Amino acid sequence: MDKELLRQKLRKRLQQISKKQRCQKSENACQNLIAAAPFRDSKVIMMFLSLPEEVDTTQAIRYGWQANKIIAVPKVYWKEKYMIPVKLNSFDDGFSTEIAGLPNPVTDEAVPLEQIELVVTPALGFDRKGHRLGRSGGFYDRFFANEKLKPIKCGFGFAEQVFQTGLLPAVPTDVPIDLLVTDEEIIYF
Repeated sequence: MDKELLRQKLRKRLQQISKKQRCQKSENACQNLIAAAPFRDSKVIMMFLSLPEEVDTTQAIRYGWQANKIIAVPKVYWKEKYMIPVKLNSFDDGFSTEIAGLPNPVTDEAVPLEQIELVVTPALGFDRKGHRLGRSGGFYDRFFANEKLKPIKCGFGFAEQVFQTGLLPAVPTDVPIDLLVTDEEIIYF
């Protein structure tokens, strides 16, 4: 199956999760993420700001702040097709609403790439070999290609986003993840 057909299939799966289920599953996923050693052991963590149909990262971000961790989030430059990590101090910092409803921080307080120990990354789908299928923009693959960045790469999503068998189609520029955290499990690769 080609990537675009898989993306359509995964979008339908995500749309079938009710709002109530999404809240409970997001809470479970955040608890699993917080319990994972790479999250506990990292002082500087890059998280993503969730789209409406994605796992909600709010609880994990708040926990990170309470644990005195530096939380960075992507600031996306759509025309230039890249993103930079910026420090998030609160959910009141200010955001613009971008493509597909993505909250984009207005702050310019960049976090140096070499300080980031863990990057929690979204995707539409994951397989059990560490491959991820993004939304087709390539933002995270380009971001991970930066030689200054040496973090643990953590996929984060719902169990419905994990392919139980087979591999996702990959190209040489697709960067694999080191672990996957869902509402049901933690998988290390």
